[in-house]
Amino acid sequence: MSDQLFLFFQRVMPKRLLTEMLGKLANTQGGGLTTSFIKYFIKRYGVDMTEAVQADPAFYKTFNAFFTREIKSELRPLAEAELISPVDGAISQLGKINKDQIYQAKGKSFTTSALIGGDPVLAEQFTDGLFATLYLSPKDYHRIHMPCDGRLRKMIYVPGDLYSVNPVTARAIDKLFARNERVVCVFEGEQGPFVMVLVGATVVGSMKTVWHGAVNSPRPSGLQTWSYNGDLLLKQGDEMGQFLLGSTVVLLFPETESSFLSHWKAEAPIKLGQALV
Repeated sequence: MSDQLFLFFQRVMPKRLLTEMLGKLANTQGGGLTTSFIKYFIKRYGVDMTEAVQADPAFYKTFNAFFTREIKSELRPLAEAELISPVDGAISQLGKINKDQIYQAKGKSFTTSALIGGDPVLAEQFTDGLFATLYLSPKDYHRIHMPCDGRLRKMIYVPGDLYSVNPVTARAIDKLFARNERVVCVFEGEQGPFVMVLVGATVVGSMKTVWHGAVNSPRPSGLQTWSYNGDLLLKQGDEMGQFLLGSTVVLLFPETESSFLSHWKAEAPIKLGQALV
C-alpha cells in the first residue's frame, strides 16, 4: 500500500470502533484459532520467539498474553548509565526541547504542554530540557521499563485520536503524539521530575501500568488525573507498564548539562537497557 493510500485510510476509517473491536478480540481465548493467528503474526512480522520466556505460541491463551510476553531478562542487561532505554524499539526522534517545542518529523513539532494534557506548571519544568520519542513496532517486546529511578507523583489520562504512530504518520500528521490518546506518568527522580508518556494508536486496545492496571479500558470520557504521594519507588529497569498492541513512548527530562549519546540518531534501533545518556 502506498503512503498516500495508507494516510487516506487513516483519516477516514472509524479508528476508535476498530480499536475497541480488535481490543476485545485480542483478549478473547480462542483456542486453536488464537494459536494459529499468533503463529501467523510471528511469521508476518518476524517476531524472535527465542527471546521469550515461553517460546511456544500455544502457551498463550489470548493474543494480548502473547503480545505482552515476557522476555529472558539476561538478554537485556542494564547499562551503567544515568538514563537507559525503557523499551525495545526504534528512535523516532530525540534531542533538546527548544523552549517548549518538541520536534516530531519533517519540520513538524508540538509543545510540551499539549503533550502532557495542558498543564502549564508541569510543562514549564521541561523548558529547554531533553526528549526522546521511541517507537515500538509490532515485532517488538511491549513491556515498558524505567529509564532511571523514580517516585510516582501523578498520572494523567488524556483522551484523543487513535492514528497509527508509525514513521509514515509521524511525517504526515501534525502534532501526532500530542493529539493521540495518551497516558502521562510523572515521576520524581534524583535529577528532578521526569515524564513518561504512553501514546495510544490504532488498534492499541489499552495501556496498563503496574500500579493501576488498564488505564483506558473502558476509556474515560475526558481528561482524568490521579495523584500519588511518592510512596511507590520504581528502580531503573523495573517494569512500569505495557501496551496491549504497539505504540510509542515519549520521555521528557528537565534542562541538564547531560546530552544523549551522539551515536543515537532518528530511526536507529534500540534495545531495553541500552544507555541513552
